[in-house]
Amino acid sequence: SLKNVDGSVVSLSSYAGDNGLVVIFTCNHCPFSKAYEDRIINLHNAYAGKGYPVLAINPNDPVSVPEDSFEKMIERSKEKGFPFKYVIDETQSIAKQYGATRTPHVYLLKKQSNSVFTVAYIGAIDDNHSDIASVSQTYLSNAIDALIAQKNPSPDFTKAIGCSIKWKK
Repeated sequence: SLKNVDGSVVSLSSYAGDNGLVVIFTCNHCPFSKAYEDRIINLHNAYAGKGYPVLAINPNDPVSVPEDSFEKMIERSKEKGFPFKYVIDETQSIAKQYGATRTPHVYLLKKQSNSVFTVAYIGAIDDNHSDIASVSQTYLSNAIDALIAQKNPSPDFTKAIGCSIKWKK
């Protein structure tokens, strides 16, 4: 259970009515994460109604990176108009459980039953963080489309490109 920028608490059971969940470890300060913000908004808007909403998780230590504090997350969420939940992993235990190492780092979950999810895809959003017009592989949307078509994503793993997670000392 993690705290959302609106003060509510979010957990996997919050998504029991969905077909899956797009978990993205991201943050405020990383230039890679910033480059993907609009794409993440678009992904949520395109797929939440199809049962695959985005859940953005900030795993970074705000002592190391003050720009990633909960207060700054609230500001960033309002500034960008995030339509998805943006939660803080204060203990960094969720990032560790998932094996996240970068921001952004994507985990596409497929619902098996009730609140039981399995990982269907891990990695990058697409193949070009710096120029959306030059994207040739939309890994994440392709993976979601595969699940919607009741197929397994291929590839189901790509290398996440981004800033390293700032772990607590």
